[in-house]
Amino acid sequence: MADAPSNPPRLRLRVTATAESMIRGGHPWLFDASIREQNRPGTPGELAVIFDRRDKFLALGLYDPLSPIRVRVLHHGKPATADDAWWRARLRSSLARRDGLFDAQTIGYRCLSGESDGWPGLVLDRYDTTFVLKLYTAAWLPRVGEVVGWLGTALRPERLVLRLSRNIQTLAEKEFNLRDGQVLAGPAPAGPVIFLETGIRFEAEVIRGQKTGFFLDQRENRRRVETLAAGRDVLNAFSFSGGFSLYAARGGARSTTDLDISPHALDSARRNFALNAADPHIAACHHECAQADTFDWLAASSRADFDLAILDPPSLAKRETERAGAIQAYRKLTELGLPRLRRGGILVAASCSAHVSTGEFFTAVLDALHSSRRPFVELARTTHAPDHPATFPEAQYLKCLFARLEP
Repeated sequence: MADAPSNPPRLRLRVTATAESMIRGGHPWLFDASIREQNRPGTPGELAVIFDRRDKFLALGLYDPLSPIRVRVLHHGKPATADDAWWRARLRSSLARRDGLFDAQTIGYRCLSGESDGWPGLVLDRYDTTFVLKLYTAAWLPRVGEVVGWLGTALRPERLVLRLSRNIQTLAEKEFNLRDGQVLAGPAPAGPVIFLETGIRFEAEVIRGQKTGFFLDQRENRRRVETLAAGRDVLNAFSFSGGFSLYAARGGARSTTDLDISPHALDSARRNFALNAADPHIAACHHECAQADTFDWLAASSRADFDLAILDPPSLAKRETERAGAIQAYRKLTELGLPRLRRGGILVAASCSAHVSTGEFFTAVLDALHSSRRPFVELARTTHAPDHPATFPEAQYLKCLFARLEP
């Protein structure tokens, strides 16, 4: 009679001195090249225990053999047991960080922001009673059922939708029967989900839209644009579904032009304006759309009659090798946008490229401003909204600069 199979020993790792120092300092990633010893192969989602050079407990994390980020650190310091109660307590603590941030006029925001909230490689966004769970690492795939249970208890969502980073979609479907856009709980939505952001109604395409369906991270910059827009003609380049334009309109803009290469995005912008037609300022604002490549349109246009231009492209550097080209592109974009502004006009330049540092982006934009020989005043530099905390350098992807040209 064969012996019953025994459970494999706990996955144990020892790391380089540099990695040990980084983990002690709170960095949540352990790269494959930093592992000195490993007692056995690991599987996606396995808990890995990391030991220091003296064979003392250093950290606990989720193992991902398919990623150069081999372990996503969950906890460091004193030993801990990641049982069901531990996970539920962590979830309650993370969700509590949003207490007091929003009132009933904002029911679209980020509930869990990955590593910076203690949930590495996972984000959770709320759109009214619909919640969208997005995974960026295979380490979470075998734990989706558990996560659904924890979220169900804590949030009681009417609907929970799963979104998957492109790099894990094939594995998710083949090995775990999970698909991007799958509804994990509740009824499938009949169409876009409607939610409120500071009283403005927006639609979110939670099943197939970009990110989790909307760009929640730009909320505070949209609010700043609202305060600057009164009486201005506004160009919203890379407009997506018109978020900046709606805020500008509510702030008293005379006109808004949404510029995007996607007809689908522009249709969404038109619907968002229709959703808010009862607001007198939005109803009074002339709204038009232009479908074109933004770089081409700015280069070819002879218009120089905008008072406020928002340049908010998608990420221009998906990987480190694209960083130098992205920096040049941000400068070029600013150079193309400035001639479209009247004297006294305001430039809003944003970047969501994690591989381009905050300093590199601001330098590129300011170099273009100085080269234009148009005197300007820098109004503000902004980064992440409070529901999108960034507790380590690689998480600091969002940056935005506001500048006003002199009259």
